[in-house]
Amino acid sequence: MNITLDFAWLEVAMLAAVRITAFIVIAPPFSYNAIPLRIKGMLALGLALAMSAKLPVPGAVSSTGTFMLSLILEVVTGAALGFLVYLVFAAVQTAGSMIDTFGGFALAQAYDPQSMVNGAQFTRLFQMTALALLFASDGYQLIIGGLARSFDAIPVGTGLDLSQPAHLMATTTSGMFLAAVQIAGPLLVVLFLADTGLGLLTRVAPALNAFALGFPLKIMLSLALGGLLVMGLGHIVPAMVETVLGALGKAGVGG
Repeated sequence: MNITLDFAWLEVAMLAAVRITAFIVIAPPFSYNAIPLRIKGMLALGLALAMSAKLPVPGAVSSTGTFMLSLILEVVTGAALGFLVYLVFAAVQTAGSMIDTFGGFALAQAYDPQSMVNGAQFTRLFQMTALALLFASDGYQLIIGGLARSFDAIPVGTGLDLSQPAHLMATTTSGMFLAAVQIAGPLLVVLFLADTGLGLLTRVAPALNAFALGFPLKIMLSLALGGLLVMGLGHIVPAMVETVLGALGKAGVGG
């Protein structure tokens, strides 16, 4: 039995697999380390095989040097698109870090090797909640759809013009901090008012040493009101998915 391999199609499938793998390694929720590497590899390979059916196949196989250059370009393209997605969802992690800092939880920071996040309780809680909501709301399917449309705007082997994504990353970074403040803002205002009230109480009655109550009071307020913010993530995460799709479209990934 003779098996004929179309090397031109195999080359296109390998280039697509490299771009998808670079994207999955960086972009949430696929970058979460609790997902086994075998599953990530199977997902990248399956998506590459599915995409290769619609990708144009060149008439001849590229030379070794040209193929290696194309592989590097695909790694850069996938990593850039994945990092763009990461920047958008980093707003949730940053909001949790702000609450930890102002609420007194920052002293209990620890590194989570699964999510690769260095933070305290609210940082990891917000990160895990956002990842769970991405899977529960099928937001990950929209992200995969945006990645699939990248092959229409950026054919395999052509590379990515980094001027527009670089400008978009700078804009997205500033928007990420703004979104983090908007998410954690209500609780930060409550904690600030608590500090202000304790300061006024100390001025009125210095012997009470009101600041000794600061840490337990702010921790109580954070635990009491933090649950409301976690409930609000159910509306925030779908909006972030739409932001991701818009950002990918501005980067030349299609609409």
